[in-house]
Amino acid sequence: MLLHKRLIKIVAVGFFMSLSMTPVFAQQNNQYQQNNKGKFYVYWGWNRGAFSNSDIRFKGENYDFTLSDVSANDRPTPFGLNPYFRIDRITIPQTNYRIGYFFKENYTVSIGVDHMKYVMNANQNVQINGTINTGSSYDKVYTNENITLVENFLTFEHTDGLNYINVEVKRFDDFSYVFGLNSKNLQINLTEGLGAGILFPKTNTKLLNKERYDDFHIAGWGVSASLGLNITFLKHFFIQSDIKAGYINMSDIRTTNSTKDSASQSFSFIENTIVFGGRFRLF
Repeated sequence: MLLHKRLIKIVAVGFFMSLSMTPVFAQQNNQYQQNNKGKFYVYWGWNRGAFSNSDIRFKGENYDFTLSDVSANDRPTPFGLNPYFRIDRITIPQTNYRIGYFFKENYTVSIGVDHMKYVMNANQNVQINGTINTGSSYDKVYTNENITLVENFLTFEHTDGLNYINVEVKRFDDFSYVFGLNSKNLQINLTEGLGAGILFPKTNTKLLNKERYDDFHIAGWGVSASLGLNITFLKHFFIQSDIKAGYINMSDIRTTNSTKDSASQSFSFIENTIVFGGRFRLF
């Protein structure tokens, strides 16, 4: 948890430092200038994610309880031609895709999906508070008690996935001159961005032997900041890597087929991405 908070602080500090340094970039950069205004861009790629611990509240008919400090990890798909490059399976890994527009020379607005995966760690011991009265072996009133999250009590994961659909404003600063480059065919850019959007997860939950629910549902909102490196070559193609830190608040997570059952949680995240794309003019 402490390391996670430190990572978020590093991204935030780096983001604001990069903004303060952009006049320096403009003053020192007397090299070839790429003409970006009016261009569109698209990209596709993949991510790894890490999540802070969170308190998760489950409520419904005859139960209302909270699990404290629950840990979770992502679930990366082993890299290979299948499914990463198989057209009918490319959405299975943890993916990122986005379309954007340069409304100014150095600024873009875009919309995209960060398709992360969130998996609660099984068999962990957590603290529980609340009441369960569903006719199960877990029925009782809990006050600061420990419980092991075994399969017949709870499995909980956003694996198809933790879909953060967001709008992002991003700045690009060409600092190729640092490396002695002055070419129209190769630019190195620093990227800084802010984003906000909704969470549209497909949550796979098994709770107290209730009927499993696994469908897409608008569950909450998120905000994020990113800092990254973009390498553009031949004026139209690029590879980009970003570190993104953010906060997610999901107050309405579906857990069973009954609309009376729901869960809520909030947590921070760190996401590292690698994407490939192109930029072009439509007119």
